[in-house]
Amino acid sequence: MFRSKPRTPEMDKGRHHRARLGFILMSTDLAFEDDVFRMAPPGVGVHITRLLTEDHTTKETLARHIDTMADAAARLQPDARPDVISYSCTSGSIVNGEDRVFEAILEGAPWTTPMTVVTGVQDALRTLGARKIVIGTPYLDEINEAEALFLQQRGFDVLDIQGLNLSTGIEFGQVTPAYWKAFALEIDQPEAEAIFLSCTGIRSLEVIEEIEQAAGKPVITSNQAQFWACLRLAGVDDVLQGFGQLFNKTRADLMASRNR
Repeated sequence: MFRSKPRTPEMDKGRHHRARLGFILMSTDLAFEDDVFRMAPPGVGVHITRLLTEDHTTKETLARHIDTMADAAARLQPDARPDVISYSCTSGSIVNGEDRVFEAILEGAPWTTPMTVVTGVQDALRTLGARKIVIGTPYLDEINEAEALFLQQRGFDVLDIQGLNLSTGIEFGQVTPAYWKAFALEIDQPEAEAIFLSCTGIRSLEVIEEIEQAAGKPVITSNQAQFWACLRLAGVDDVLQGFGQLFNKTRADLMASRNR
């Protein structure tokens, strides 16, 4: 018979001692995971689960995400208890509404701070002082119209919104970063204070700084804004290089923008 000797292991606070962030993704999202692991600083844990979703993005299919949101939140490391859990779908956040998503996340994970992509986008734009914006998306126009109305109702001046009229998440993830750069510069307007590239399933993160340099203004993407806001809400103020001007803004900046 084997018997282990009594030992006192050396222990610390674990690999994710600074913060734990949870994200609820569509099953068809091809971009978010790569993006978030590029951005995650040391000591920050990223935990991901996925909603079973149809690969056809319309207002009707997006509205069904709410049905399993609480269950998805409950599955995100319940023993580790993520500091923030965010629903990682821009258009779905708009169609289902921030408040309904927050309620569903808290039903499944009452210990967390609930977030959505579109909440992070608003936080980012307000923190950067950008009210006049242009928006590029992969979406059908029925979703573009809903997004423009949503942001207008929250005080933003949408100068234009242009979509690629794609309907599947697989297609969203196949558009090249170079195309997103060209598209962003095409839709930009001199009076726009920021360019917003909307959708977590697109490969725009890697060209943010190239677009900012060419356009001379801030660029917001869904994945960048969502992750920045989640980090700041969890108390992590790292300035991350390579992902745009937004990461120069701190938690204090975010909270000040929410109080204005």
